[in-house]
Amino acid sequence: MKFKFLYSNAFFYMLFFALIILIAEGCGNAAVKAPDEKGKYVIPDSLLKTIKIDSVQKCQLINAITLTGQVDFNQDHVMKITPMISGNISDIKVMLGDYVQQGQVLGVIKSSEMAGYGNDYVNAESNVRVAEKNLDKTKDMYKSGLASMTDSLSAEVTLQQAKSELNRVNRVLKINGGSTQGDYVIKSPISGFVVEKTVNNNSTIRTDNNGSMFTISDLKNVWVWANVYESNISTINLGNEVDVTTLSYPGKIFKGKVDKIMNVLDPTNKVMKVRIALDNKDYLLKPQMFASVMVTNPENKQSICIPSHALIFDNSQYYVLVYNNKDDVKITPVKVTSAIGDKTYLSEGVEPGQRIIASQAILIYDALNN
Repeated sequence: MKFKFLYSNAFFYMLFFALIILIAEGCGNAAVKAPDEKGKYVIPDSLLKTIKIDSVQKCQLINAITLTGQVDFNQDHVMKITPMISGNISDIKVMLGDYVQQGQVLGVIKSSEMAGYGNDYVNAESNVRVAEKNLDKTKDMYKSGLASMTDSLSAEVTLQQAKSELNRVNRVLKINGGSTQGDYVIKSPISGFVVEKTVNNNSTIRTDNNGSMFTISDLKNVWVWANVYESNISTINLGNEVDVTTLSYPGKIFKGKVDKIMNVLDPTNKVMKVRIALDNKDYLLKPQMFASVMVTNPENKQSICIPSHALIFDNSQYYVLVYNNKDDVKITPVKVTSAIGDKTYLSEGVEPGQRIIASQAILIYDALNN
């Protein structure tokens, strides 16, 4: 009986150990098979319909430098209205920033000078009328033998002199507004915005202060003056294309070209000024705005280029996603040389013709890593 009991126990222990071995092998097989069951990441069809697939291309290499600048008036389209006469200004009809039409009244100057011009005009008209009557009278007397030919000729000369003086006084009066009531009416010479106003009602105006009362600019075309440091002077040329951005419109790019280079350095800042003329039909650019100016300069070289949206930066390295099909997307490291706008130039990592994911790349990159 004792032998049977020992045999039964041994058989039980052998069965127990066999069971443990089978469980361990099963767990091991499960652990080995887990990665196979996980499989590769496959881009869902719903996502595949929304992403953009682009190709790596060979492009002309373009160098770019970024300059600081400031928006200014186009001085060819600016009118500074200075006082033609002295007096007191009143009845100002515009404010800073108002839009005015050509010929619109801006204000009125009450002036003793204008009163004097008006009196001169009235006197000149009276002298012409007197000279005309005197000539008629002298001609009648000449016909009657009561005056000589010399008297008649003298009366004609006096009339011509009176008319000449009237014409002179009339021209002076028109130059100064044409009013005979002692008022000088200030009118806008062009259509545009009041960009400067230095006078108020009842201000005293003098012709010898060399200051403008109003400055009018149409602002349909503005200048941007950019600062070029000595190290960058050799890269700036007339006709270089530029992209101008401002803090007010961070997503908007204003296109222009370098149209003037000042070939002297500012003695204070040690910079050379370059000018960019920009169309401003929507009046978005305001004088005195600060601007960032990117100057581009094409080179006679070819380089690999991709859309900037396809680029991913992670762990101090740039990557792109090379697309073969929806279940074959590879994370590929690349080396960036420069980026201009929506185009990035590469020196290595991909080859022309390869297809890359150009939208929602970060989303797919995270999915591949996880």
